[in-house]
Amino acid sequence: VDSNGDWAVRNDVRNVRVMGSGTTGDMKVFNNEWMTVSGSTTIGPEFGIGNALGDASDEPVMVLKSCIGYRALGWDLLPPGSSSFEYTDSKDITWVHPGYKGSPECWEKGTVPKKTDWYAGIQYDGDVARANNVLAHIDEYFPHATKYKVSGFFWWQGARDSRSPALSSRYETNLMRLIQQLRKDFGEPEAPFVCASLGQTKRGDTDGGGLILNAMLDVDGESGKYRDFKGNVAAVYAHPLSKGGSSGSHYDGNAETFMNVGEAMGNAMVKFLGND
Repeated sequence: VDSNGDWAVRNDVRNVRVMGSGTTGDMKVFNNEWMTVSGSTTIGPEFGIGNALGDASDEPVMVLKSCIGYRALGWDLLPPGSSSFEYTDSKDITWVHPGYKGSPECWEKGTVPKKTDWYAGIQYDGDVARANNVLAHIDEYFPHATKYKVSGFFWWQGARDSRSPALSSRYETNLMRLIQQLRKDFGEPEAPFVCASLGQTKRGDTDGGGLILNAMLDVDGESGKYRDFKGNVAAVYAHPLSKGGSSGSHYDGNAETFMNVGEAMGNAMVKFLGND
């Protein structure tokens, strides 16, 4: 809030949020304004991210959010170049999961898959295309801007993957590929990447959420598992920051959860950018 007790407006941080389903859904612009919670009934992590970046940077900042809910990294958001894999379930049935642009979502090994219009990676392609659409018309989203630099990526996702033993078991491979592909698609091979775990998941959990948490902690550059990610990839452990609920309930709409996680993600990014 400002000195008058009203919701503050940051004139140094632009908040842009676009959304569409798959690749053919029209791009809907939900936010295109200076960052403020005024008029909002719900918030996302972008507000905490934007405040952290705005406070730390002398340069103008735009937080660009291009995504839609209930999508899986191992299916709808599968990045280009990802290969297919097989998974044997608790009933000893082996399922084939497609690589990028394959369909359907899975089929029993030895059967003929029935292709659909929805393919592996269709949401990734659409989200990237919509983000690029905004950047191609940067002056329409950031007044008077004539150029930009993609300085980093944020990722808070995993609810749908966590419900699938197959997709959660594959999450680390897919997350590693996602980081590499985003950097390639936006022409920033060293851009920092910050992800956050599901708020309901605790260290030591062995379910799908636990597998996703472990995957994120493994790709964190400080783990030492991926040498190329040291100093440019961080994972935020969200459980201590969550005020209840779960990803499935949008954390019961608790604004403090979203601010806490967003600020932690933003501060992690600030550390990377401060080292440039």
